Amino acid sequence: MNQTSLRISSSRAMAGAAWMVLAGIAFSALNIVTQWVTMKLGFPAASAAFWQYAFAFVFSLPFLRKVGLSAMRTDYPWRHVVRVALAALGVEAWVAGLASVPIWQAIALVMTSPFFIILGARLFLGERVGPARWAATAMGFAGAMIILQPWSDAFTSAALLPILSALFWGASSLITKSLTDIERPETITVWLLVLLTPINGGLALAAGFEVPQGITLGVFVAAGLITVVAQYFLTLAYSSADAAYVQPFDDLKLPLNVLAGWLVFGYAPSGYLWLGAALILMASLFIMRNEMRRERSPA
Repeated sequence: MNQTSLRISSSRAMAGAAWMVLAGIAFSALNIVTQWVTMKLGFPAASAAFWQYAFAFVFSLPFLRKVGLSAMRTDYPWRHVVRVALAALGVEAWVAGLASVPIWQAIALVMTSPFFIILGARLFLGERVGPARWAATAMGFAGAMIILQPWSDAFTSAALLPILSALFWGASSLITKSLTDIERPETITVWLLVLLTPINGGLALAAGFEVPQGITLGVFVAAGLITVVAQYFLTLAYSSADAAYVQPFDDLKLPLNVLAGWLVFGYAPSGYLWLGAALILMASLFIMRNEMRRERSPA
């Protein structure tokens, strides 16, 4: 590789890292907005999830117009429906979690999603999971237990909501993984955009639908815009550099959310958070490096 290609690779890597950090900042801002409107203003979590993604859908209309609904042509419609339904349930659990527990706890616990993906890949996709990956998964869940402390008097069932969202999102990711080999990226994206809002709407109706007014309405418009911007930054990160390179920068979401929660709500995480988060982070990085080695090794 000559110096020019090295400079180009380095530049793309730096761009990917920068976009991933910006995505983390945007998602932190989104979590603050979501927790503020649900916890401080008392807006129902299910309706909050609907309005956030409804406005995000509105801001995504230029993309849908460009791609066209013809991109939804598929031989696997029910697989898409189940995938989006699981993603919507993950959103509901996440927003409900933010309405109940501090941001630092929620974001640390949702980082268990890769471990659910590993379990699901073994159970439903028949992928081989070696001893090292099982050990990393066990370490990650041990970290989650340290953060949860289900044995303490302060534990509430609401603290399980971020883990439930990680479970739903992990299951949705598994279906997405199975679709990437047989569907175009545009098809996968359009099905998500078109179905997510009506499914969230149905869940909001079941829980007691509420319409925002005044400042709350403005907050949801801002949340929808931030959602689209954050997803766009994430897309730019993955399109600029290898996913294996930019993924560790996604783990910056933990300190970013801890800082945001402290600045806005005054949440001061306890020491056990850092021990549990360190175990989850080390397990995630190990799994990522292990996957990189597997992809680079000859079949």
